[in-house]
Amino acid sequence: MTQLTIQLLGRPSLERDGAPAPPPKGKKVWALLAYLIRSEAPVSRGRLASLLFADADDPLGTLRWNLAELRRLLGMKGILRGEPIELHLPTDTQVDLERVIHGTWRQAMSVPTIGDAFLEGLTFPTCPAFETWLLTERRHLANASAGVMREAALGRIAAGAPADAVKLARKLVEGDPLDESYQALLIRSLAASGDRTGAKAQLEACRALLMKELGVEPGPDVRNAVDAPAASPRRGAVVGSASARAHMDAGEAAIAAGPVDAGLTSLRSAAAEAEAVGDASLEAQALLALGSSLIHAPRGRDEEGSVVLHKAIDVASEAGLDRVVAGSRRELGYVEMLAARYDRGRRWLEQALEAVGDDVAEEAMIRAVLGGCWSDTAHYPEAKTELERSLALAEETGAGKQIAFTCAFLARVRLLTGDVDEARTLGLRAKLTAEQEGWTSFVAWPESFVGDCFLAEGDLEGAADAYEHAFALGCQIGDPCWEGVGARGIGLVKERRGLVDEAIDWLDDARTRCVRIADAYMWVEAYCQDALCQIAIDHGVEGAPRFVEELEASAASRGMREFVARAHLHRHRLGDEKALDAATVLAANIANPSLHEALDEARPLPAGR
Repeated sequence: MTQLTIQLLGRPSLERDGAPAPPPKGKKVWALLAYLIRSEAPVSRGRLASLLFADADDPLGTLRWNLAELRRLLGMKGILRGEPIELHLPTDTQVDLERVIHGTWRQAMSVPTIGDAFLEGLTFPTCPAFETWLLTERRHLANASAGVMREAALGRIAAGAPADAVKLARKLVEGDPLDESYQALLIRSLAASGDRTGAKAQLEACRALLMKELGVEPGPDVRNAVDAPAASPRRGAVVGSASARAHMDAGEAAIAAGPVDAGLTSLRSAAAEAEAVGDASLEAQALLALGSSLIHAPRGRDEEGSVVLHKAIDVASEAGLDRVVAGSRRELGYVEMLAARYDRGRRWLEQALEAVGDDVAEEAMIRAVLGGCWSDTAHYPEAKTELERSLALAEETGAGKQIAFTCAFLARVRLLTGDVDEARTLGLRAKLTAEQEGWTSFVAWPESFVGDCFLAEGDLEGAADAYEHAFALGCQIGDPCWEGVGARGIGLVKERRGLVDEAIDWLDDARTRCVRIADAYMWVEAYCQDALCQIAIDHGVEGAPRFVEELEASAASRGMREFVARAHLHRHRLGDEKALDAATVLAANIANPSLHEALDEARPLPAGR
């Protein structure tokens, strides 16, 4: 059978058995191939015809000609068939963008076109809905490529090759100098390579840039990166495994009790001593504890934690410690979910499931985060499946905090898809369980969704109480994400009460407040932005077009499919008639009745109605 190699990043091309295939007649053949590869379900001929050939005298006939040309390009019979059309590529087909999205970082970095634009050089000005889809995909794939390079740099630091990491981190900073995670990675890479002078200089350059452009100081991840240990740190006196174990126990106890910095110091000592005496099992456990603590500590240090977890995986893999491997991969998946690098997050979580074995509690945690990734990207059936499985496993083990976590995310899925009654029940369960577990720092998350349920039902007093309490809790613990969802709700209540100016102020504050630290949960920003767009358009606020543009750009790069579709619905409400077609295309594979009801309401009534 012919082996196909398809390049869609950069200038599109195709090879059959290693030999370049003659290019097709017409650029829309490449557009067809790209759309079919990136579609998650078969596509009707009618949709393809309206998307790419609506300007032709015979759209369906023109589609048939282009499909025939695509078959000639692929060089195989039966590869395109049916209504709707299904593309059946051989299992050994190599598609560059699929390797970037779904491969390990090593596999992805071997793709020569990584970082190049999707269908580079091709434009389709007569197909506005397709152009919108293409722009969305380009933003998403650019972000996916950057995520791979970041992951590769972390892996190289953990493996003791920081010079390689410096090169990758420099590329990332050049592409987005205002991204603090990239700045932290570059500074950490320089420090790990022994270039303390360069690391300090980069920190000062970063500080000057952020103050000039954003008026803020760098966050803790950036500031702490300059003190990262060199790749081969000098060891002190070897004490032994018992001492390392004592440091680890002391570190975990300190973090649980509150003195985070002291706990982190103890955990670092535990990992260093375990490595020095060659106790791989203890070293791996200490690294997992340290990496997790760095990530989950207030104003966490996700970049440093990620480096530690990469090393934990390397050590645990060599020692055959599957449980540590699974836990480390899960934590890395969680970091990627927060940062909206969902392709990388799902990859880590799927690998974590491969290593989980019969650890029911760990599997519950993995599936909960995986459900969060699916939910954030509007893959709601997949999200429900994972979250419901997580909840059953958590209930089996009686893990209260896990039950609260999973119920909160399951409540969000139910809320977003229009099942308000079930969302309220799950949200209240999550809130009460978190309170019973003494997990005060989590209560604001489900409480905000309970507020959304009250608001949907017209209970303004109940909604206001829930939002205000969630906001106050978020402020007390210093969690910008929880502050953001609470502030969003307060703004929505203000609008319902006719206090429009105050509502806009709260919503505008919510979308910036929730991302004021580098390791924020980026989905919350989009959630707040969407609400701001809705209210600003309803009341003719001057800045509404800018708010919509910001939502579209950020959601597209992060793969938040529903928010991209909603951004185009907002554009339609602002008077862009073509935006409704784009929203319809973008929403085609999103199984959310609420979204499709909004699309139906936006469509003009048939003549005579």
